[in-house]
Amino acid sequence: MKGKELENEVLKALDEIRPFLNSDGGDIKLLSIEGGKLVKVQLMGTCVGCSVNQMTLKSGVEMTIKKYAPQIEQVVNIEVAEA
Repeated sequence: MKGKELENEVLKALDEIRPFLNSDGGDIKLLSIEGGKLVKVQLMGTCVGCSVNQMTLKSGVEMTIKKYAPQIEQVVNIEVAEA
């Protein structure tokens, strides 16, 4: 799986988990896929600064992305400061 195909699979995974984040007032955005193994996302809304977000990231987001794109090794949240 390469480039656009990989990105599409990751986006499908995010679409699958987005309703759960939305129900808590949060959201998620794909920032980049690096080296075909590392996915960088940005948690938004109430997910920012939430004490549960690291658990959500690992158990929910990373697990779901790996289901769609097994070659992904790690998913990290990039904190973006609010302007």
